[in-house]
Amino acid sequence: MTDASKHLPSLVSESVHPLAPGAPLHTGSEFPLSPLYDAATHDDREFNRQFSHGFHTVDGLQMHYVIGGQGPRTLLFFHGFPQSWYEFKAILPHFLADHTVIAIDLPGLGDTTGEIRSFEKFELARHVRALLEHLGRVRALRLVAHDFGSSLAFAFAARYRDAVEGLFFMDFPVVGGSLMFEKLKPLSFHFSFFQQKPLAEILVEGRERQFLEYFFDALTPNPGAISQQELDEYVRVYSRPGVWRNGMEWYRAWPADELANRKAMQDKLAIPVRTVTQSALFDVLLAAVRDAAPLATGIDAPGAGHWLVEERAGLIVEEIRKFYGGPHAR
Repeated sequence: MTDASKHLPSLVSESVHPLAPGAPLHTGSEFPLSPLYDAATHDDREFNRQFSHGFHTVDGLQMHYVIGGQGPRTLLFFHGFPQSWYEFKAILPHFLADHTVIAIDLPGLGDTTGEIRSFEKFELARHVRALLEHLGRVRALRLVAHDFGSSLAFAFAARYRDAVEGLFFMDFPVVGGSLMFEKLKPLSFHFSFFQQKPLAEILVEGRERQFLEYFFDALTPNPGAISQQELDEYVRVYSRPGVWRNGMEWYRAWPADELANRKAMQDKLAIPVRTVTQSALFDVLLAAVRDAAPLATGIDAPGAGHWLVEERAGLIVEEIRKFYGGPHAR
């Protein structure tokens, strides 16, 4: 037990949060420090029948996750920015037949709560590893990630190679090889803006809805790809104390991540790796992935922007299925 968890209420012995009937907590979960963790799922009976929320403290950081299914292999989802585990809500049920499905809130984001010493992704991977140890899920891991969640998924796969069977990620530039952070800055305004500390916090905190409304439409040719319900949930979590600042720190650690990735790339990934990207960036992003995993494969999604799970849900489910196998795969 960590020092922080000693000060938490005792583990939840019932599967239902006493203050939120109908929104189950995972057996053995800690009492949540984020009281509105189930705001978007509380009244969703089908979701609550299939999944439960859970919390576990690692080095003073209470990690939030969603879990369902009882399959022998674990499908582990890492969301992107500025989203949360909720990014994957619509597609998670498709994989319950043959997997234990876990979607986490990245360290410092969503309903994960607490201080973080370092935002370098190889360090953050330790939090994920400790959470999985708590859940008894440290082997046969199949990773699915989007955006900056892919940076953590890559670091996890490189650090814990014996635990990971495959890496599937979406629309993210892996730096450290042929691609460098300095080359990325001109691609989108936010790469440079988020580096401005504390300006990025001063200008956005208290105006999260205005920024997110603009940001979600700015990164896709398909305005409205993020629904109003999804937007409301992301406004909620990024308005929580410290969460927007943590999101900025995820970006500010990019140069350090580049150095760590370059070192890791000296030992190429041997696991299967696949990426799906928007068409305009396909060649650059796949080449960058192959610096780490020379046999990596990928496809583009014509007409889609950055929000691939929302814009091309059917394609993403199909690609994950083909990559990791069907319901009866062993």
